[in-house]
Amino acid sequence: MGKRKKALSLTPYAFVAPAAITLALLVVYPIVYGIYISFFNTNLVNKWKFVGLDYYIKAFTDSSFHHSLWMTVIFTAVVVAGHFILGFIFASILNKPIRFKTFFRGILIIPWLFPDVVVAYLFKWIMNTQGGILNALLLHFHFISEPIGWLTTSATAFPCVMFVSIWKGYPLVMIQILAGIQTINTDMYEAASIDGANAWQRFHYITIPALKPILTTILILDTVWVFKQFTLPWLMTAGGPGSSTMVSAIEIYKNAFSYFKYGYASAQSVYILVICYLIGVVFRRLMRDD
Repeated sequence: MGKRKKALSLTPYAFVAPAAITLALLVVYPIVYGIYISFFNTNLVNKWKFVGLDYYIKAFTDSSFHHSLWMTVIFTAVVVAGHFILGFIFASILNKPIRFKTFFRGILIIPWLFPDVVVAYLFKWIMNTQGGILNALLLHFHFISEPIGWLTTSATAFPCVMFVSIWKGYPLVMIQILAGIQTINTDMYEAASIDGANAWQRFHYITIPALKPILTTILILDTVWVFKQFTLPWLMTAGGPGSSTMVSAIEIYKNAFSYFKYGYASAQSVYILVICYLIGVVFRRLMRDD
């Protein structure tokens, strides 16, 4: 009886163990190992020179790292705002009794279904200076007199990358908001309308408070995902021209795999890890119910 009781008490741990081991191997171990590397000047093979906090001090005072962080903050703020604006607009439209709603829902979610690599190369072709369809259309309708280097000019490259990132990511926010809106009791809107509330007041006093738990989760996850975005900016511009699209992820990647400064790149990564953690803490505090 005692053995059976002991076995039953261990059953929950047996169910949790596969997921816990997977997370430990794929998440915890790489983070701990990355922090460990940040204290060494290393080639990851036979050179391990302990440098202590030197790389953290260097990153803290490195102007190029500051620039990449600033570009990342701008990129994150614009892209996340775009996700939520488009997400709210399309979710509100899809929540109304319109014809072909299922068809439009399928069309609007397509960007999220495409891999980042496909989206990056698709828009790289669309925005190509010579032969790109965007320039061809603008030239055909006489909006421009000569082709524009959308991804090769400092003034346009960063806005183009942000636009593509917004287009790629808004469907996830849209679906989450739509699911939340559909859980709100319509009687609340009817009662508010009877009391004389306009559309904005119904949105402000009913929709937003009801969606607050969902919005908090989406905002934290989306901000962290966008803050460490790498694939789209790298494949579209590789941080150029110059450093006009040099977000932190590209800066760290180049230091590690182009200049082989693994310790320094790991120290920069630790800073990004801390920033992403603080983003979650700040948003949870700002959006808590009390």
